[in-house]
Amino acid sequence: MNAHPAKDGKSALLGFEAVPPSEEDKVTVPEGYSATVLLPWGHPLRSDGPSWAKDASNTVEEAAQQVGSHHDGMHFFPLGRGKDASEHGLLVVNHEYVDTTLLYTDGDEEMTQEKVDKALASHGVTIVEVRLVDGQWQVVDSDRNRKVTPTTPVEFSGPVPVDYPELQARDSQARGTINNCSHGVTPWNTYLACEENFNSYFGTDDGSWEPNQLQRRYGINSEGFGYRWHEVDPRFDVAQNPRELNRFGWVVEIDPFDTDHTPVKRTALGRVKHEGATVTESRARVVVYTGDDQDGDYIYKFVGDKPWRSVRAKGNSPLDEGTLYVARFDDDGGGEWLPLVFGEGPLGSDNGWTGQADVLLRTREAADALGATPMDRPEWIAVQPGTQDVFCSLTNGELGEGDANPRNPNSYGHIIKWHEKNGHNTATTFTWDIFVLAGDPAYDDAVELDEDSIFGSPDGLWFDPDGRLWIQTDVSNSVQNDPDAGYDNIGNNQMLAADPDSGEIRRFLTGPKGAEITGVITTPDQRTMLINVQHPGEETATIGEPTPQDPRAVSNWPDFDPDGRPRSATVVIRKDDGGVIGT
Repeated sequence: MNAHPAKDGKSALLGFEAVPPSEEDKVTVPEGYSATVLLPWGHPLRSDGPSWAKDASNTVEEAAQQVGSHHDGMHFFPLGRGKDASEHGLLVVNHEYVDTTLLYTDGDEEMTQEKVDKALASHGVTIVEVRLVDGQWQVVDSDRNRKVTPTTPVEFSGPVPVDYPELQARDSQARGTINNCSHGVTPWNTYLACEENFNSYFGTDDGSWEPNQLQRRYGINSEGFGYRWHEVDPRFDVAQNPRELNRFGWVVEIDPFDTDHTPVKRTALGRVKHEGATVTESRARVVVYTGDDQDGDYIYKFVGDKPWRSVRAKGNSPLDEGTLYVARFDDDGGGEWLPLVFGEGPLGSDNGWTGQADVLLRTREAADALGATPMDRPEWIAVQPGTQDVFCSLTNGELGEGDANPRNPNSYGHIIKWHEKNGHNTATTFTWDIFVLAGDPAYDDAVELDEDSIFGSPDGLWFDPDGRLWIQTDVSNSVQNDPDAGYDNIGNNQMLAADPDSGEIRRFLTGPKGAEITGVITTPDQRTMLINVQHPGEETATIGEPTPQDPRAVSNWPDFDPDGRPRSATVVIRKDDGGVIGT
């Protein structure tokens, strides 16, 4: 184990003074930096669009013309060249879910089709054109400004075709993407939205219904996460429409530049609760890493069969032609990528498998059969520039197995790293190490962090071009700031920067009350950073619970309007001297 935030020397990569932990209802950044809100929930997609209603009275039609809620993964796609590439671009933002207390004027005591439709309009992906004008980032009126929601028509491509029997639902047209967590970006400049907790939205009032084996493995039950959409919309009734849920749990490719593009679900990447889809290149082939974000689930890798440029030259997608693998982490520090291929090992017809489409639809069950290593909630994955080493955040859990998950229970989480054989991300074997154990040394002697670096529940990970590893946290609101859970010294959720070579970690940002910090990207010149503040003001055990009568019980960020409510938002961070973020 190498939990090594050594402090014997200052890292050349980390040029800022750490901010302390915070329980304040604001975004705090280091001295010499400024943070401003750019894209909050409800902001109109165009200047002539409907304004945000601070009492949550925006209609379904208005919500469809506004930025969605619960911002998560995102990317900045430059428009132009040179300096303009860092001052003008398309910002693409995922919207993971909604808070029904804050979304509706009267909460969700009574569910209606209109409420379902408003929630659907607030999910999905927002695409907006943005520009730096006189030192301030602004949304630009553009034909490109639009949304992809759970009602947008989609296509299926790869080994699981749209006419596959298990995809045949009540609606003949497959529609939408939902619960988009993190993301990926392809070398050909498209966006990959990743469907995570899709099971949240399905349920039934049919007392005779019981989940089958596949549904149980994906967490399907009669109540879902309490959204109750099934009460009024049969699309989400798992008893009446059981195959609709098989249309979710995929990676969805979106072309942000083409307003006529139909999003495509790339089935060769498997069907799991995708936290993200981190793309890299190795030996001219495309490689996609993804974590299945559930306690005791797995880490996956897709490797293209051929050089991706030659595949695209033939009019095909490099994401349709390749092999999906799942990771086994051995206790001796080695590991192997196990192929999820029909007919190989236990995935044959003798064991009930009917073909590659069956393997990919039932990805979790296939990985179970291969003996993959259960992990402590695999989340974001980042590939280090130069070394091509791979880092994965394991948020917390108690079902992870083996030395790769060294604490049980693991309430603080950790970050694991691995080196693929010969530095090739296409390799089928690797060696691994623990990069850092998260937590508070006051409660856990194994933790080697100090006041400048203590954190818990790592989630977002991203390497900037200079090699800084940015770490974002998602401490559950059930334990945030709670001394009984060992989180009272850690404070609100935060973002830190790490030097992966020295191991030094330094806190860069703290967020508002009840919020998760997620989504991070810079412009190409690294002088503008964008991060997302998700679900400020959600119910928090140590603070309180918002209600329709008092939506500000936990937080009132970012508007601080006495009659308003908290809003998820994209935040712009700039260095006051115009310099590179992190220096």
